[in-house]
Amino acid sequence: MTKTVASFSEITPAIYIAYGANLPHDELNPLQALHRVVKRLCQHGIKVTQISSLWRSQAWPNPEYPPYHNAVFAVTTTLKPQRLLIELHALETEAGRVRGPQPNQPRVLDLDLIAYGDVVIDGDIILPHPRAHERGFVMGPLTEIAPDWVHPVLGLSARNLYARVTVGTDAYPAEDTSALLSNRGRCSSQV
Repeated sequence: MTKTVASFSEITPAIYIAYGANLPHDELNPLQALHRVVKRLCQHGIKVTQISSLWRSQAWPNPEYPPYHNAVFAVTTTLKPQRLLIELHALETEAGRVRGPQPNQPRVLDLDLIAYGDVVIDGDIILPHPRAHERGFVMGPLTEIAPDWVHPVLGLSARNLYARVTVGTDAYPAEDTSALLSNRGRCSSQV
């Protein structure tokens, strides 16, 4: 059973997607891999309008795994939340992600739908993301691009939530990504 608290409107909602990876992909460095994801999102009807720095943190919960690179995107799309999540999972699979029986394993790509405007869903998908507010490697990048975004359930801003994170407290901005959106909002057909 799906419980929807907020309805969809004609106003473009603030949609945030978290990016993470800690395994190499096609011999690309972390910034190149992130750039490829931005282009692929666009080709799936998901236009990245803002992007945080590329952050780095120890793997969680097992710090013996390779370190993670993380970012958060603000996007626009006509896709509804369920369809958007399907597209994100398809991109993960296309990149070579294999979902195993154990969570939090190393991965070549992880795309999480963090928020879709003020929409709250507790059903086949959960919005906002149920654990994003606990994670420094999500809230830090989100605070860079949307410090005043308010969590629709907790009622706290991204800035306030970042100050309270309990996981990934070692996360830090490691690389500038501003050049990735230098095409002035146009989607490139090259990947």
